[in-house]
Amino acid sequence: MFTGIVEDLGCIEALEQEQENLNIKVSSKITPTLKIDQSVAHNGVCLTVTKIEDNCYWVTAIKETLDKTNIKGLKVNQIVNLERAMKLGDRLDGHIVQGHVDQTGTCINIREEEGSWRFTFEYSPAYNNMTIEKGSITINGVSLTVVDSKDYSFSVAIIPYTFEHTNFKTLNTGDAVNLEFDVLGKYVQKMHQMQK
Repeated sequence: MFTGIVEDLGCIEALEQEQENLNIKVSSKITPTLKIDQSVAHNGVCLTVTKIEDNCYWVTAIKETLDKTNIKGLKVNQIVNLERAMKLGDRLDGHIVQGHVDQTGTCINIREEEGSWRFTFEYSPAYNNMTIEKGSITINGVSLTVVDSKDYSFSVAIIPYTFEHTNFKTLNTGDAVNLEFDVLGKYVQKMHQMQK
């Protein structure tokens, strides 16, 4: 489990294809705290640490992960949002995040406002996901509040701290992002569908 509060920005140091898997080498200041077999969210995708070398560690993304996330589009020197799994008893500053991406979305607009930014995203209706006004959404592993919820699109308001301390500062229109919809909302939606 994660909270959607980004701890650090990692840099992609190497990408190695191994059959249908992608091995990813990441450098980060959190590396000395990691252990092999530990879960770390990368742009909201829960991946397992497989090897540690100096200030870098390796994780592996399997075909299922590559098919459903923006991990397949990573490039060397790209910045990713990182969060270690939460400790039981810690404050839940964001919201309940599983690290299981539901689908990708596309950034369709970025508007600088006086002291903040508004990012708008759209997503495919194929997976029956939905947002609600003032509900929670995780974008590239960042816990955010939905504003301007519409069918298959929504916006989020980004404060300067979040902009500077996540990879939102590198996002451009047309970029793919990982979306994890609120787990409680997914259960309510499923129960509603079963009652029909």
